[in-house]
Amino acid sequence: MFRRRSREVPVLNTTSTADISFMLLIFFLVTSSMDTDQGLPRQLPPPEDSTLVEEVHVKDRNVLELQLDAYDRLTCNGEPATYDELALRVVEFVGNASNSPSLPEKSQREVYLMGLTEVSDRHVISVQIDRQTTYNAYFRMQNAIVKGYYHLRNELAKHRFGQSYAQCSQEQREAIAMVYPQRISEQLPRDEKGGEQ
Repeated sequence: MFRRRSREVPVLNTTSTADISFMLLIFFLVTSSMDTDQGLPRQLPPPEDSTLVEEVHVKDRNVLELQLDAYDRLTCNGEPATYDELALRVVEFVGNASNSPSLPEKSQREVYLMGLTEVSDRHVISVQIDRQTTYNAYFRMQNAIVKGYYHLRNELAKHRFGQSYAQCSQEQREAIAMVYPQRISEQLPRDEKGGEQ
């Protein structure tokens, strides 16, 4: 007598769900910020022929020895130093304004846009780190070195070209870099234990 009518479940229209999901994905990718890796701008020397090994002897007065131990302690020529002191030591060492016999030798070179100029091209900043040194300490040390070089280059730019190093043209920057070239030598890490990362 009474017949039950079966009800049909209404079907959801999911045609545009994929489109909406794709649009939301693009929106979140465009609006979210992503972490970027920190790094040091360095130009590595070209690969050398391993069969030709040439020993270079550098006078003690031309070397500034920096060490970071396993506990992130910085020493400059065997003496403890802070990162701010290191930047000043680099300025004093590389610049050698007073031509001190205990600081690096300078040579006379013909520099484009500057003529015959005293060039600090014999110095070497020797960096030695421990395997347990943290990246943060290494990064701060490299920043202090670059800060010292930048100070020297900025002062020379103001003296020679009447403007800061950042405002100089590419040719002027190259000329200044010839006077104060970055000469950093990194030695292999020592195999010492200790220090927490």
